[in-house]
Amino acid sequence: MTRRTHDVLSVEWVRLELLRTAYSTRGGLFSRMDPRAVLAWYVLLALAPWFTHDTAVLIGLFVLGAIAVVLARVGPLVLGLFLVGLLGNVLGLLVASLFFGGDLGTLAALAELNLKLGAVSMASMAAFVSLDPEKLSDALLSLRAPELLAFGVSYGYRMLPILVDEYVTVFEGQRLRHAPPPRPGILGWRVILQWCTLAVTAFSPIMLNVAGTVRTTVEALETRGFTYAAANPQGRRLRLAHLRITALDVLVVAASALAIAACYAIPGLLGVSPAPPGGAAG
Repeated sequence: MTRRTHDVLSVEWVRLELLRTAYSTRGGLFSRMDPRAVLAWYVLLALAPWFTHDTAVLIGLFVLGAIAVVLARVGPLVLGLFLVGLLGNVLGLLVASLFFGGDLGTLAALAELNLKLGAVSMASMAAFVSLDPEKLSDALLSLRAPELLAFGVSYGYRMLPILVDEYVTVFEGQRLRHAPPPRPGILGWRVILQWCTLAVTAFSPIMLNVAGTVRTTVEALETRGFTYAAANPQGRRLRLAHLRITALDVLVVAASALAIAACYAIPGLLGVSPAPPGGAAG
């Protein structure tokens, strides 16, 4: 019988997932769109939850964000971190509200806040996992953002996988140079303590390596005329010549706007008056 290999939770798997996320290699609907249209779509979905306090509207926007995550093919690492953070926040606020004498009104307010944060977070995941560093940098330049901001975003995207790779190398090197504890202790607490110590001390060499890498990158970019090419109108025009707004971009943005409007129309269709921002009047 042939054995099937499965992805397991390891440092190497995390590194590969970060590479897939940073360079948008999973495909999806939004990766085929113009980056400016993706940013416009993101602004719509990120701002819509903050203009309402109605739970039905927020549930609709939350579902819309979940659909966007599916269409964007968000990876399991980012999605898992989102679920852990959201559930942890919900449980933490729930326990705190009950411990300090909260009631059902407090729980409803907490549910409203978490629905808003969840909808915005899923829109952020769907948008930014679909934009590789070049697309995002070109979109910012096309929208007249400062050249240094566009470069910083692109460079930060590229540096994240490199930092993870260097950290793994330094951490494994320190493990090879340190002998394991003579006795693991109860539940292996000495081994866990050693691993935590190595994980913290591995950051110092990384900072030195980052300083050297940043200097080398800046010098290489300046040698190739990065600053002049980004500020020169002709160089900007050549760099952004590939950007095109297509029918798919207009269709997705328009459909999203209609879906948001439909979510806001839910209370009227259900015959429920929206709750005032400050709660019920006394």
